[in-house]
Amino acid sequence: MSALIEVEDLTRSFTVRRRAGRFRRTTSTVRAVDGISFAVDRGEMVGYIGPNGAGKSTTVKMLTGILVPTSGRLSVAGVDPARSRTELTRRIGVVFGQRTTLWWDLPLRDSFDLLQRIYRTDPARHRANLAEFTELLELGDLLDTPVRQLSLGQRMRGDIAAALLHDPEILYLDEPTIGLDVVSKGRLRSFLRRVNEERSVTLLLTTHDLQDIEQLCSRVMVIDHGSLVYDGSLAGLHAQGSSQRTLVVDLVDEAPPIDVPGAVVRRVEGPRQWLSFPVEASAAPVVAAVAAAYDVADLSLQEPDIEDVIRTLYTG
Repeated sequence: MSALIEVEDLTRSFTVRRRAGRFRRTTSTVRAVDGISFAVDRGEMVGYIGPNGAGKSTTVKMLTGILVPTSGRLSVAGVDPARSRTELTRRIGVVFGQRTTLWWDLPLRDSFDLLQRIYRTDPARHRANLAEFTELLELGDLLDTPVRQLSLGQRMRGDIAAALLHDPEILYLDEPTIGLDVVSKGRLRSFLRRVNEERSVTLLLTTHDLQDIEQLCSRVMVIDHGSLVYDGSLAGLHAQGSSQRTLVVDLVDEAPPIDVPGAVVRRVEGPRQWLSFPVEASAAPVVAAVAAAYDVADLSLQEPDIEDVIRTLYTG
């Protein structure tokens, strides 16, 4: 198969029982994932996003073999995850932001040593990977610290290192930056970009932090109520959501709304005016027209907010 991950008409249903009186219960079937299809090539970095309860985590659990699909076809690295879970485990890494795969009362170094034995990684390769990840993630001063004493950001760096020590082909990340400060988020994003570029690790990222998507992923899949509502590039997502770029113009003096081709004034406050134009359009003609016709003190360009785009898709 050409794609590393192939999903075709995948469905997962759950039976839900509810109390309907003192002695009665009703039974209903809920489709958490409803006939989705997609493929992910080796080395891709894909954002998989959607609101709570959309089916993101259920999809990831089927991709890792934790859940068995109700129907449909699923192939990860050439195997069926549910039937070849042990084989697949050696080829994937998983990080859940709110859970840890490390041993709570052991020093970080001991957790890494145990993982080497569990995955039966070549000792020399394990030492080389550990040395590289320790340097890149700044874990050197933390290796002898029990996991329970680590901060959330420190533990997350340890979890990501642990998920990559056995050289997986695919890395699933579920909310990897949740609760982290700006510095810790930046460090993790830089590390993940490097791992993808240098090791061709395929990345599937589920997150509510859309800055993770913008800074890491060239492709986005949006799921809502168990169905894929978008699969494509970030630029295409903005176009589908009718996104607008904004040119903020500070004039030397107050003036009537600016009138130039290709842009519309959305807001005026004293000498400052906000002009919007389609996201796919170049800003150069608009900037040139404004500069030629008006006395400009300053200009700045604001890109569209991906959160607004996603919100538009959900409400639609």
